[in-house]
Amino acid sequence: MALATSSRVGAPTQGDSQSPNHLLAVVDVAEFQLLRPHLTTVELHSKEVLWEANLPIEAVYFPHNAVVSVVALSAGDIAVEVGSIGCEGMVGLPVLFGSESSVSRAIVQIAGQADRMEAAALTEVMRHASLRRILNLYAQGFVTQISQSTACNRLHSAEQRLARWLLICRDRTGRNDLPMTHETMALMLGVRRATVTEAAGLLQRKGMIRYRRGLVSVLDRSGLEATACECYDIVREEFDRLLGVRVG
Repeated sequence: MALATSSRVGAPTQGDSQSPNHLLAVVDVAEFQLLRPHLTTVELHSKEVLWEANLPIEAVYFPHNAVVSVVALSAGDIAVEVGSIGCEGMVGLPVLFGSESSVSRAIVQIAGQADRMEAAALTEVMRHASLRRILNLYAQGFVTQISQSTACNRLHSAEQRLARWLLICRDRTGRNDLPMTHETMALMLGVRRATVTEAAGLLQRKGMIRYRRGLVSVLDRSGLEATACECYDIVREEFDRLLGVRVG
């Protein structure tokens, strides 16, 4: 997936690490060489829990083509997504803020690769100005994503929200075939499975997607963009403005 550079004021200068993760790709080249010994490329598996609520966060992850959800938990261990992370970001923002744990859970929704770094190592390398600034800018973008998702859940239809979420997953994985079930989509949207079935059926009848058991194929990206609410562009453009790269 190509990285699109930005000339916007304040955007970091793109490095040449060639990392599939956009944050690592824009880190200053000299600082990336200092980071490299702390990074290990790992496979993330679907439904793998990267950290559990109220337990120590042992590592942070810079996804290449995986999608990870940060979910809030309610009574009965009912989970609702509050934010998602892919190649544009880092899983483990509580560590950035100096916290050892979080009330949320991080779980892999779409399997793929990521660079893993021990939480203690991130704290150590944060003294480097370029990485610290980039992670702070990403944190601002992530807050925008959470805020916009909250408004989206209140204002927009399930069809619009599903189109937005499928576009986000397509952008972050670089794949048109997305392994996901109705259960996963219901979790992401915070709705009942019956609502997902109805929304996915509408998109399929319009020729935008094809749904087979456990697999959603994006057939018409332009159609999905026309169907999705404005929240998709708002969040994508904010990451573009802050980091100088665009997902998708």
